[in-house]
Amino acid sequence: MKISTYTALITPFKNNKIDEKALENLIEIQIKNGIDGIVPCGTTGESPTLTHEEHNHVIELSVAIVNKRIKVMAGTGSNSTQEAIIMTNHAKKVGADSCLIVSPYYNKPNPHGVFLHFSELDKCQIPLYIYNIPGRSVINISDENLAKISQLKNVAGIKDATGDLARVASLRLLVKKEFEFLSGEDATAIGFNAMGGNGVISVTSNIAPKMVSDLQKFCAQGDYKSALILQDKLNDLHSAMFCETNPISVKYAMSLMNLCSNEIRLPLCEPSESSKERIKNQLKKIGLI
Repeated sequence: MKISTYTALITPFKNNKIDEKALENLIEIQIKNGIDGIVPCGTTGESPTLTHEEHNHVIELSVAIVNKRIKVMAGTGSNSTQEAIIMTNHAKKVGADSCLIVSPYYNKPNPHGVFLHFSELDKCQIPLYIYNIPGRSVINISDENLAKISQLKNVAGIKDATGDLARVASLRLLVKKEFEFLSGEDATAIGFNAMGGNGVISVTSNIAPKMVSDLQKFCAQGDYKSALILQDKLNDLHSAMFCETNPISVKYAMSLMNLCSNEIRLPLCEPSESSKERIKNQLKKIGLI
């Protein structure tokens, strides 16, 4: 079974601008440590506070730096169908391999509206991954609607961030074509794969890419005993990465590792002192600082 590890890449800032040198270094670290692909401009990349120009620039830079060595799944979703189409067409034009499309947030379309949203994006003629994250988008796309959306020609997979491990099993029975099921939850990635999943889009792999990648490779080999050993080592780190709203924690962790600044855009802000201590302790425990 194909199992892949993607990193939900942070966007490094310096003096409120994209830190291109840090971005290049981060991507090279991901490639060196066995990651199969990166996802720039997703939730972890602070897409809500990137300007359209910055968004396009980060995707273009990421594609250029990767230079076809791994996959680039560009985050191009929006609650505006027209805006999502514009960003998706740009990602296709600059050479992204696929696009991650979040379910439309805030305006709360009904199931048919969600289907029509993806139907219009399907016309962009690039592989699309549905991003189902009801905790942020309010909408939880039903199994039946996901199965219907999956039949669109260019819809290639899903990032499921519901944490519902039973869901991947039922969706596999409903989807009638080759389809990639990716977990959006680091802490449940082993269980997701065991239920028939195809890997993870990880936040923790920003700071521990080799461990996260190795865990997924063990799953691909059916060696869940070795995967569980790694998961036990990573478990408390996963929790620490979500002790504050993502990507506050992981960005602070990366600043402690001298990978980028701790600069984050409002309305997100730096972690509390107790969270900082927790993150620092976990990095020390696992040997990252």
